Amino acid sequence: MQNAYASRAFPDIAPIRDKLRLRPERAEITLGEQRMVLMHTESLSDLRSELIASLGSQTARTLLTRIGFSTGTRDAQLALQLHSAEASIFDLLARGGQLHALQGVALVEMIAADIDIAKGRCSLEFFWKHSFEDEHYTHTEGTQATPVCWLETGYASGYLSACVGKLIIVREVECRATGFEACRVIARPASEWDDAEADLQFLKAPVIPEAPAATRAQPGRQRSALAAFEQSKSRSDIVGLSPAYQTAVGKINRVAQTGATVLLLGESGVGKSTFARLLHEQSRRATGPFVAINCATIPETLMESELFGVERGAFTGADAARAGRFELAEGGTLFLDEVATLPLVAQGKLLRVLETGQFERLGSGVARQANVRIVAATNEDLWEAVRTGHFREDLFFRLYVFPIEIPPLRQRKEDLPVLIEHFMQRFAHAYGRDVYGLTPEAMAMLLGYSWPGNIRELSNVVERAVILAEDGRSLDAVHVVLMKELKRAPAKPVQEGAFTAPQADSAKPLPSRSIDEIVAEWMKDRGLTLDEMENTMVDAAIAQAEGNMSRAAALLGISRGQLLYRRKRGGSGTEAT
Repeated sequence: MQNAYASRAFPDIAPIRDKLRLRPERAEITLGEQRMVLMHTESLSDLRSELIASLGSQTARTLLTRIGFSTGTRDAQLALQLHSAEASIFDLLARGGQLHALQGVALVEMIAADIDIAKGRCSLEFFWKHSFEDEHYTHTEGTQATPVCWLETGYASGYLSACVGKLIIVREVECRATGFEACRVIARPASEWDDAEADLQFLKAPVIPEAPAATRAQPGRQRSALAAFEQSKSRSDIVGLSPAYQTAVGKINRVAQTGATVLLLGESGVGKSTFARLLHEQSRRATGPFVAINCATIPETLMESELFGVERGAFTGADAARAGRFELAEGGTLFLDEVATLPLVAQGKLLRVLETGQFERLGSGVARQANVRIVAATNEDLWEAVRTGHFREDLFFRLYVFPIEIPPLRQRKEDLPVLIEHFMQRFAHAYGRDVYGLTPEAMAMLLGYSWPGNIRELSNVVERAVILAEDGRSLDAVHVVLMKELKRAPAKPVQEGAFTAPQADSAKPLPSRSIDEIVAEWMKDRGLTLDEMENTMVDAAIAQAEGNMSRAAALLGISRGQLLYRRKRGGSGTEAT
């Protein structure tokens, strides 16, 4: 832990300065891998004035603060790449001040600091001198009533949050525009500000309270913490402040009060089901039920009865009448996840409900009214499915009323600090652990990763790290296990009697026997069954695709959802990507 920095020199600025490249022949200015531009401060001041005049001071401050936060996060990623294990945490945080100065924003002068990453402490106090943001007011507008360095507070919050792995709020307590000689700034974790909401309203970020030390340290409370953890899995994961995230949430807020059909689009793991529940909770149907069905997990023969219900005697085994999901969702919301995997027959029935508002139970001729809002989701290209004949065009347009694209995590890196803190708090509470800090090396790994599994993968990574870490220590790079580092397990061994395709030597020509002859021989000699052959083909496709379920599904000519269903039915535990 380090406490006094008033007289300490900042690290050499040369490594940062060397990353700045001016290439006028290509009209490029780059800082590391980020392209930059030079702008007149007068132009930025004019932009600020236009925003205030057009949108109001509150909205303008929110936009500028969030832009600053995004910029600070990107600069932190560069600083973390340059940070060595031998350097102190102070040197890493001081890089933000050097980047501020290099970009002509402000000169940072440290007053005091209390930093201990392992204990989650990051308390700083410093001056901003020669701030470009308050220059406009001191020269033309006169003394202001409140601080005006909005971009800079957002930048410092984003930079510090990304470096220490938790949400840091930077507050300007004195500003040159309000009559002081310099801008004085205090930085603390959001959980340590009694009135953090006053600053978080400009970031649109949730308050993440620290758990009492007794809760973290006492395993006896683990059961109740786990129960709370299970209850908080849905809406609590709606965390973020990046522009891409805020755009998606803004659309959810906009459409929630209407009755329009919503189609959520995005990669696997981005949180489509969580956004669907948020949409329901903000709608006029919030008091009604929220019923979710994963279309990929329901066998084609049972899909109609699952959706619309069944009358007694409708088919063999239907001993009693049973309501379907449409009836269970009466007055509420029906969420159709992985809607692209719906069989064509069920697509036609769903289209009829959307067109007429009525449905019939299987085996019944009585029409029932469907007072249900439909929210659908898919990670596939629905229009491509229409073009290939796997999805009805008329149903596509019925669902495509209000599409919302949920951004992948690699497009919202600014959200990583608050998401990491959110999951770290959750799993520390759930498992009774006393860990809540990250080393710079761990943060560098997390910020530099592409996150193919998105929010779901991040949650898994943080959960593993919390389990691996020791109490009272920060999460280190050794605790961070990313997907690209996992060794793929071999395909599940085939049980005796199951079909195994012959392994051809790449140096030898393929055997002349047809697949029909091979299968016939194995059916005769080993009693090969259809289930055994299907399971073996699924395992072989996953092994060929190196565990990538989307590629494996393409090899088999089926959808990813159908592959996952067959995989689950076959009882395999191979990890999916």
